[in-house]
Amino acid sequence: MEKRRSTNVDGGTLLNSGEIYSLIANKAATSRGAILDACGLSRVTVTQRLNELLSAGLIRETADTMPSGGRPTRVLGLNHTAGYILAASIGESHIHLAALDLQPAIVAQETVAFSEKQNPQATLTLIADRFAALARGLGDETRVLAGIGLSLPTPVDSERGCVVGPSILPGWDEFDIAAFLQTRFAAPVYVENDVNLMTIYEHRHNFPQVNEMFFIKVGTGIGSGIITGGKIFRGARGAAGDIGHIQFAGDHAPLCRCGKFGCVEARAAGWAIGRDLTQMGHQAGNAGDVVALVENNVPEAIMYIRKAGQAIGEVTSNVVSILNPSLIVVGGTLARCGEFLLSGVRELVYQRCLPLATRDLQIVLRVAQTDSALYGAAYLVLDEQLSSRHADNFLTRYVDNLARSRR
Repeated sequence: MEKRRSTNVDGGTLLNSGEIYSLIANKAATSRGAILDACGLSRVTVTQRLNELLSAGLIRETADTMPSGGRPTRVLGLNHTAGYILAASIGESHIHLAALDLQPAIVAQETVAFSEKQNPQATLTLIADRFAALARGLGDETRVLAGIGLSLPTPVDSERGCVVGPSILPGWDEFDIAAFLQTRFAAPVYVENDVNLMTIYEHRHNFPQVNEMFFIKVGTGIGSGIITGGKIFRGARGAAGDIGHIQFAGDHAPLCRCGKFGCVEARAAGWAIGRDLTQMGHQAGNAGDVVALVENNVPEAIMYIRKAGQAIGEVTSNVVSILNPSLIVVGGTLARCGEFLLSGVRELVYQRCLPLATRDLQIVLRVAQTDSALYGAAYLVLDEQLSSRHADNFLTRYVDNLARSRR
């Protein structure tokens, strides 16, 4: 476990060290020479600020070295225990909460029951209370809360921190989630759609070298996330990637739970396949039940999963023609159906798209990780708070927190 040095930080130099801290945090410059080249400050100033960051326990010299023309120089890295992130993922029946360090890695977590009928005040009060308990359990008052990340299974206006439009959470529309939580915690709050956070996790954790990626979550519902230029793409109001409610023309179009006919969800989501299988006499109330039937080689379940893959492939082929990603990742609960699902996606994409768009295209499965949205929320907090724009603010809160812990 990383240990911070005892320090008499007065905050003067430290509060001007945000640029250097951000360079190290984002691995843009991890040696003294590289930092000098990147920031344009004098050697004396850089040395002074690095010493302050080291003394404060915010950065550390790692065991790794790099050649420097003389003696090998030590690589600088974050002290991941200097701060923490609180993240929560609201699901259909449970809320998964965690405290993560700055790596990020989960250091404490718990799951609590949840009902979609609960109003936002009651739900957020529960989350805030459990966050406070997780923070107390860390046992180190000098750690600073870098920020809070909240994952929601709904359309989200991430700039305003609220749910927008119709969703599966009645009463949440336009409720100021960020402001509510900030009354309890003196830290930034980030609210995001769960699929975008899963996309961020998959990109950062599994495919960091890919700049153009399309992630499809196929579970009870269907959604997608877009990585372009190595960053999450949200669109003008955060609605980018809502492929589940793209409609197919045709006779006998099924009714979607959004109230429209012919949506991709109504043809290929877990709830829709469960609906069709139930009508055929099988017990399938959710996506997990559908997977169980497929794993038991029930022919009707396999047939519907294949058809779902083709429906998803049809809409994905349009996405490929527009965005030209180099990687498509299919995840979510129904990804556990493997090639029964993926073969249909590949078939339609390669059949309908031009060779130029598919020449180097990879289409892969990623089995759902229960904590991927939590990690995505943590990455979102870190990307914002340890950026060059906000690093000085993070260091200010660190100094203030250090002063409070000494009283």
